[in-house]
Amino acid sequence: MDKAAHPHAVWWLAFFCFIEASFFPIPPHPLLGLMCLAEPKKALRFSIIATLASVAGGLFGYAIGYLLYDSVGVPLLTMIGLIDSLPAAKCTFDEYGAYAVTIAAATPVPFKLLTITAGFLSMDLLPFLLASLAGRALIFVTVGVLFQIFGRPIKRIIDEYLGTVTTVFVLLVVGGFIAITQLGGNGEEEDPCAVSSSAAQTEA
Repeated sequence: MDKAAHPHAVWWLAFFCFIEASFFPIPPHPLLGLMCLAEPKKALRFSIIATLASVAGGLFGYAIGYLLYDSVGVPLLTMIGLIDSLPAAKCTFDEYGAYAVTIAAATPVPFKLLTITAGFLSMDLLPFLLASLAGRALIFVTVGVLFQIFGRPIKRIIDEYLGTVTTVFVLLVVGGFIAITQLGGNGEEEDPCAVSSSAAQTEA
């Protein structure tokens, strides 16, 4: 709590939000929550900084996918254990487009997987930016607004139930990773996009 209230904590928040959206595996939500708890009156400001820094990081992830997919993107996704989820991410883009980015930005699904994939698939930049901004604002600014309005009561509740809140958050994050991994399947399963393509060819 003391470090979260430190003047330089804002820069650390922006830094972690930036790198998490492009390659860092640990989400910045705990730091944002602690900072909002330490200074509820600045919660909205913290959440806006987190949103903008995360969208900027998403652009960096997009650049990795667009310019350096083979040399950087693939090794990076392999290192953080998301490479097997790439086929499912591609299929998701084919079906949902910008909505896939918004969903990933607002849920525990790894945002970096979608930002790198968006770049690799050359998604139009403006829809990518708008979708990223909408999703990140939904998850970050909502927290900021709640702390801004109900800061003290929420602080007392979380102080009392911090263990439970932390456990729930960890379960959500782990659940997001498991969900996206399961969507990706294992090496023995057929690519869902390939299955759809084969079915379409058969019908033709």
